[in-house]
Amino acid sequence: MVALPDALGCSAARLHASQDLVAGGLKIYRRQSTDRAMGQVATAASDRGYLVGISLAPGHVRRVLRGRQGDAHHFDHGSVYIRSFADDYRADMRSPFDFVLLELAPSLFDAGSAGHCGRRVAGLRGLTGVADPVLSALGRALLPALARPHEASALFLGQMATVIETHLVERHGDGLAGPAPAVGGLAPRHERLAKEMLASRLDGAVSVAAVALACGLSRSHFARAFRASTGQSPTQWLQSQRVEQACALMARPGATLAAIAAACGFADQSHFARVFRQIKGVAPSRWRGA
Repeated sequence: MVALPDALGCSAARLHASQDLVAGGLKIYRRQSTDRAMGQVATAASDRGYLVGISLAPGHVRRVLRGRQGDAHHFDHGSVYIRSFADDYRADMRSPFDFVLLELAPSLFDAGSAGHCGRRVAGLRGLTGVADPVLSALGRALLPALARPHEASALFLGQMATVIETHLVERHGDGLAGPAPAVGGLAPRHERLAKEMLASRLDGAVSVAAVALACGLSRSHFARAFRASTGQSPTQWLQSQRVEQACALMARPGATLAAIAAACGFADQSHFARVFRQIKGVAPSRWRGA
């Protein structure tokens, strides 16, 4: 039986290492082969977005085919390539290779998800075998998560995705579309990241400024966009999460209201009671006894 190619067009039987991880809006892969006769890698045109490859070792050579013609490209340690999935791709792999690869969805370049560097781009410029030390370092930082995905921090990966995407837009963005439009809501991946960061510390130890930075936005821009997406300010949203957590704890017998207030990040029991009444319309003790 002939082995089918994987999502990147590689023959699994000829790969020495193959690792996949989806996190922070990115699909992250590692593909490694010690085979000097890997053969051809091919993907048909699709709407999957862009593929960014970062070489982890020197000496790789591939011949990228266009019809009957082809061009040979040499990769050093840290060399990168960017290609659009919108085009058919065929390449003869003429030597061993080791790459970390990032698949970026086309939604990254939608107007609704713009916000990197205060500008929008239509996509990324295609390139092959070009040095990019920053992107190379970011790609290598993902290797431990790829090797042990069950131990990977979703918060770390979400922040890494934002940093990588921002760098790609700044360094390799194509088709400058002018200033970002007036602030609407957060991009879905930024909304998820913001909520994860805020909810990770109900005591409010994660600042709005830190969350904004992780999303690649200014503090004021983030605050307006967060309200547009959720109908609440970040502080209001966090308070509502504290109250919901308190309700879950009050449903269990034994814990005192003072203990619940402390566990949910409130300054004291009176602070807890005041916020709870504002959100639920009744005192915690009355809600608990209902």
